[in-house]
Amino acid sequence: METTADYSTSAPSPGATDRNLVARLEALLFVSPAPASLAQLAGALAVPADEVERALKALTAERAQSGIRLQRHGGRIQLTSAPEFAAEVEAFLQLEATARLTRASLEILAIVAYRQPVTRPVIDSIRGVNSETALTTLLRYGLIEELGREEGPGRPILYSTTPEFLRHFGLEGVEQLPPLAPLEPSAAQEFADAEGGR
Repeated sequence: METTADYSTSAPSPGATDRNLVARLEALLFVSPAPASLAQLAGALAVPADEVERALKALTAERAQSGIRLQRHGGRIQLTSAPEFAAEVEAFLQLEATARLTRASLEILAIVAYRQPVTRPVIDSIRGVNSETALTTLLRYGLIEELGREEGPGRPILYSTTPEFLRHFGLEGVEQLPPLAPLEPSAAQEFADAEGGR
């Protein structure tokens, strides 16, 4: 009796994510020395970017309960350890605990996180004091970075958060930042004045 092979399960159903593509994508992210862009991943895998995006979503869902997570920042993607296991990872690697940030540094980091990209003059106007020293500290810790320069008088430097910021605070992306509380009327006016001077 002649039999024929059944290949009906070899291709994913319409709308389904190709398991092989998810596995290949995970391998690339695992060996990548730095966060990779969607275009880089699509080029290496020789598949359209929308297919890579679907595979990334599938991989994110698969890893949601594991010790490895997908982290996105500035259009780039990387694998990181799950934030809830930071203490164990640090102990295993014998890392020193990250130095505590001062109140000024935390204030500036919050402003950068929620307003990015943002310039120092805007940060100074929101806080009402000079922020140069704390900005330098945050740059040294790798929690913020210079993103370029704003067009306008003096062409001030634009600052944004980094992947290290996300790791430090256990976030997979800046969209996971908690919503800001509404401003009091007086604070709202001060903020509007600061924005007007931008």
